[in-house]
Amino acid sequence: MRILASYAPDALEGDADLAAIVHFAARLCEVRVAAVTLAGEESERFLVQQGSALGEIPREIAFCGHVIENGQMVEVRDATTDPRFAENPHVLGPRHLRFYAGHPLISSEGAAIGTLSVIDTVPRPDGLTDLQKEGLAVLAQAVMLRLSAHRKKLEVEREVEAREEMFRNLADSIPAIAWSATPEGHFDYFNQRMVDFTGLPDDQRGTAFHPEDWKKASALWQRALQTGEVYEVEHRLCRHDGEYRWMISRAVPVRDSTGKIIRWFGTAVDIHDIYEASESRELLAKELSHRIKNIFAVIAGLVSLSARQHPEAKELADDLTATIRSLGRAHEFVRPVDGARRDNLQSLLEELFAPYGSGDGARVKVSGDDLAINSRTATPLALVFHELATNSAKYGALATGEGTVTLRIADKGETVKLLWRETGGKAPKKSPKEGFGSRLVEMSVSGQLGGKWERRFEDDGLVVELALPKATIAA
Repeated sequence: MRILASYAPDALEGDADLAAIVHFAARLCEVRVAAVTLAGEESERFLVQQGSALGEIPREIAFCGHVIENGQMVEVRDATTDPRFAENPHVLGPRHLRFYAGHPLISSEGAAIGTLSVIDTVPRPDGLTDLQKEGLAVLAQAVMLRLSAHRKKLEVEREVEAREEMFRNLADSIPAIAWSATPEGHFDYFNQRMVDFTGLPDDQRGTAFHPEDWKKASALWQRALQTGEVYEVEHRLCRHDGEYRWMISRAVPVRDSTGKIIRWFGTAVDIHDIYEASESRELLAKELSHRIKNIFAVIAGLVSLSARQHPEAKELADDLTATIRSLGRAHEFVRPVDGARRDNLQSLLEELFAPYGSGDGARVKVSGDDLAINSRTATPLALVFHELATNSAKYGALATGEGTVTLRIADKGETVKLLWRETGGKAPKKSPKEGFGSRLVEMSVSGQLGGKWERRFEDDGLVVELALPKATIAA
């Protein structure tokens, strides 16, 4: 009975495939009645039949019981002469059953769970032909294939339900909001965390979103649906108590073997505390940046004030003041007070060379590749090129009205090469004197940036080549 129950036969009562098999069995064996019957503890049940309207019959008078007990085909050519059935009510009564042939239905476990039988009211002294017997056996196997397919379907459905239940339990256990959506974007599942957080069992329209964030989040979601790209957005979500909390939402598509999107899975994590802490740190950083900038200005002012009392140190003071201001510009570049932070090399250089003109009138022209730089390298880079520009303004191309400087940047993969070339200036010195400026460049390039530099004087002017590790300066 346990094996029979695993087939859930109730769902197959009147099944079209089984009805077709029964119909063909009746035609093959040239009988009026054919049926698929299943064994019961006290009765035999007709699952599908043709030519009869019986539902159940007691097991003690059922012909099929003999087939199930023997586990093999049983043929009764004339029931009135067979001692087993001569007194059977179906033989003596109005049904006038005379001929019967039944083939057992054997499960994969080897148990006989029912029969495929053919019945007639006319005796058949010669019985079924060999072809009819073989056909009845084949049709019995077809019945079992249909029953087995139904059982397999039920097993798969139960397995899917078990997995979905496990997924729901897992999703409900995580501290983040989790959800899933169809390929078209219809949200078909929210975990318990979503319900607990918003107090809404199903928020298809995004009513919990902050009004200022909904438009952006919705647009990004529609774009993700169209492109299949990962969806990610920061937004505020209304908690059940009315407080809006910052969340980061992310969804990824699940694809089948052909690459077609079959589902979206997403999460939303509460980052409100982190978000507020980040804003506090940013506010503190801006305040520190502002104070550092003021310190640069104060130092430059003190140097200038001291130089007035010591005229003999004016040249040194001017150089020192210019360097301090250059460092201030570098600091403002990577940590601006207004929050508009910039982080690329060409912009930093243009900021440093601004005193030497801009646009078409720029006397220091930067060209070539560009790359993002990190804040740690801005200061040594500023020192290097401030020193080169200052020396050029005193002794080189920028010391005359006709001189110009070109700075070419080349990204070589692991290395960034910068070529500083002066033209149209004063006659170059063939044997430059090694001074503080050269040592400063050496310290910045070799010590802080981990690179190399070479200086040479050609007929047109000074040429400086720098080779810096990209990993050191890149953001």
